[in-house]
Amino acid sequence: MNINFLALLLAALSTLIVGFIWYNPKVFGTIWMKEAGITEEKMKGSNMIVLFGMSILYAFFISFTLQFLVIHQMGANSATVNIKGVDPSVLTNYMAAYGDTYRTFKHGALHGFMTGLFFALPVIGVGALYERRSWKYVLVAGGYWVVACMLMGGIICAMK
Repeated sequence: MNINFLALLLAALSTLIVGFIWYNPKVFGTIWMKEAGITEEKMKGSNMIVLFGMSILYAFFISFTLQFLVIHQMGANSATVNIKGVDPSVLTNYMAAYGDTYRTFKHGALHGFMTGLFFALPVIGVGALYERRSWKYVLVAGGYWVVACMLMGGIICAMK
């Protein structure tokens, strides 16, 4: 099974679009800035090229991992390829029988949503506990990643 790097890049870029909307002052930006202790003056001093570049790189890392969670055929591939004693025809037969089953945006979005809810949100929550951040912060920052992972999963799964 080949890795679709274009899908992974588009999924990574989608996090910026979600972020532009999510963190807009008219949506959750004002709440996030208050809860994170960030001011507009602090943000103006940021190197935006580095900020967005690293954001895309980190989102690409996330999308690379997410593909193994949203595409079932990746699991079949990793369970059969180059394993001593496993007949290579097992994967061929599996792919012939199931092919692109569950390779839809909707299915990928479901798995992305579950990944965001049960992995990303708790990671944000644990960090917030030790950083003494509020539940509002957890809900805004964690909610962003739930939505972003959902969109990323949909993109990755739908692009064959």
